[in-house]
Amino acid sequence: MNIILFDEMPYNGLIPASDDRAKHITRVLKLSVGDCFKMGIINKSEGDATVMAISEQGVEISYEPKLVPSLYPVTLLCAQVRPICMKRILREAVSLGVGRIILCGSDTGEKSYLSSNLYKTGEYKLYLLDGAMQSSHAGMPDVLFANTADGAVKMVKEVCSENVDTIMLDNVVGAVPLSTASVGKETVLAIGPERGWTDRERALFSRNGYRPMLLGSRVLRTETACSAGVSVLLSRMGLL
Repeated sequence: MNIILFDEMPYNGLIPASDDRAKHITRVLKLSVGDCFKMGIINKSEGDATVMAISEQGVEISYEPKLVPSLYPVTLLCAQVRPICMKRILREAVSLGVGRIILCGSDTGEKSYLSSNLYKTGEYKLYLLDGAMQSSHAGMPDVLFANTADGAVKMVKEVCSENVDTIMLDNVVGAVPLSTASVGKETVLAIGPERGWTDRERALFSRNGYRPMLLGSRVLRTETACSAGVSVLLSRMGLL
């Protein structure tokens, strides 16, 4: 936990003793009155907090916001995979600073993934939070859902700018290395399920202007492709 995050400023500056964040401050960080720690309000501010008092009621703090968090102009369009893998994808995507995530069903993916408890219960948000805290920043991307790749492509047109650059990671003939590609200032990176995109989905992306690119000759798991692909893309955009 490299930053302690809140949805909003604690009421009267008091973090209740029952709150895991209060426990982290006193038991893990072992902070005392007068000590400081990095704190943020999700998607609103980042700054420094000072411990003003510690009591049975909790930890009283003062907070000095210093900047507004920002995310990179990258949309990760990712096909659904097993929930245990998706947890890692979400956490790492947020830690890398992705600005938006679109999760979609696919022709070869298990349909049950779409209705996983990971999404029904809102558990996935915990992995977004974990990624943000790991990154030491308060920015957290929106996560959007589509039932199919078709729906995801349509969603991109609705939420991204007209001039957004669109890339499909795939090992089809004619795909060029992402590591040498010229990319736009705002980019969508589409990554398929474990069994890859089908020919129908490839044609769909191609019709909508997605350029096929690859990460080398090796076949990667979706979670590996997401982390590697986003990292290479950010490097090509001059953001790393």
